[in-house]
Amino acid sequence: MKICGIICEYNPFHNGHAYLLSEAKKLTKADAVICVMSGGFTQRGDLAVMDKFTRAKHAVLEGADAVIELPVPFAISNAEIFAKGAVKLLSSIPDFSFLAFGSENPDKDLFQKAAALTEKESPNIRSIIKAKLKSGMSLTRARREAYHNTDNPEETNLFLSPNNILGLEYTKALRFFNSSAEIFPILRTGSAHNETKLSGRFSSSSAIREAVRQKQLRAVKKNVPSFVFSDLKKTASSDLYKKTAAYAALSLSAEELKKITDCTEGLENRIKALAKSNYDYDVLISKITTKRYTSSRIRRILAAAVLGITDDLTQKCLKYDLYLKILAIKQDKTEELLSALSKSTFPLILRASDEKKISSKALPVFKKDVFANDAYNFFTENKTNEHGVLFI
Repeated sequence: MKICGIICEYNPFHNGHAYLLSEAKKLTKADAVICVMSGGFTQRGDLAVMDKFTRAKHAVLEGADAVIELPVPFAISNAEIFAKGAVKLLSSIPDFSFLAFGSENPDKDLFQKAAALTEKESPNIRSIIKAKLKSGMSLTRARREAYHNTDNPEETNLFLSPNNILGLEYTKALRFFNSSAEIFPILRTGSAHNETKLSGRFSSSSAIREAVRQKQLRAVKKNVPSFVFSDLKKTASSDLYKKTAAYAALSLSAEELKKITDCTEGLENRIKALAKSNYDYDVLISKITTKRYTSSRIRRILAAAVLGITDDLTQKCLKYDLYLKILAIKQDKTEELLSALSKSTFPLILRASDEKKISSKALPVFKKDVFANDAYNFFTENKTNEHGVLFI
């Protein structure tokens, strides 16, 4: 069996995601598409608009064959760790043959060249990046500008958009894990990644979330499959979570914040200082944000603070063998898919009793996933059962 992997959040699932799934199947001719998807907390450091089982159901209804949960330490990390974590899971499956992702550039070779270029940065490039970081630039922009005047301008253009950046990190992660899987960058259609206004049938997740937040539900109907639209009527409120995250910024010490991934270079002190006088979450995020400290980075830090996820746990998550927690699977292919997935070097988790299969080193990560689901349910007054699989 040849498996195509897709790394996703589906927050929410929309027509662009359906297009990617369709193109991935057509181009790779894979026997199955396996999605690795974030749970209730996303890479932007926010609550997902719907619980993970509902979003996994949407993926399978639209053509995915199975959905595996991305452990929460990866799900709320920067692009490099997010990509490494997802590719780590996929690379444990012997039949993993392809990785498809949306991008602004569909050139496979360009991604490979850029990955090779950035894997081993020269002392000069590292020095330039360091200087630009000190000037207040974000890491992504600093790296882009450091490479801008080199002999590889085409490759470094991949740093210009979020999807290309993720695609580059996926490519680097495949090389890191010595995976032979072939990449399939698929040209995005419709709105840009962070576009906040609806546009035709192919709007971004950001635009759809904003329209739902503004109670403009009917406006998104043509942007999502009908079954997603039905479920969007009961999207989760993040009000309680935001209050809790603002409180976490206030209650944790600078030393505790410093133990969180990417809370470095004095950012913990900035968070503490501003948390004392800015009690509204959105205001707090905007006050902390600078050219160097992006709002997404700050939201991820506060999400980790709420969930008690330290950099030490995240690094162990990258280091140790983990598990494959299945959220949803296509019923008529269950036997075939489980046979392929059971060849993984990581144990399959289908029910509560499977927890005993998890190694002592990976168990703290799994328990953090369970806690993250409980926390999501608490914040959203949801009632999903962590121990279960949807057969669709």
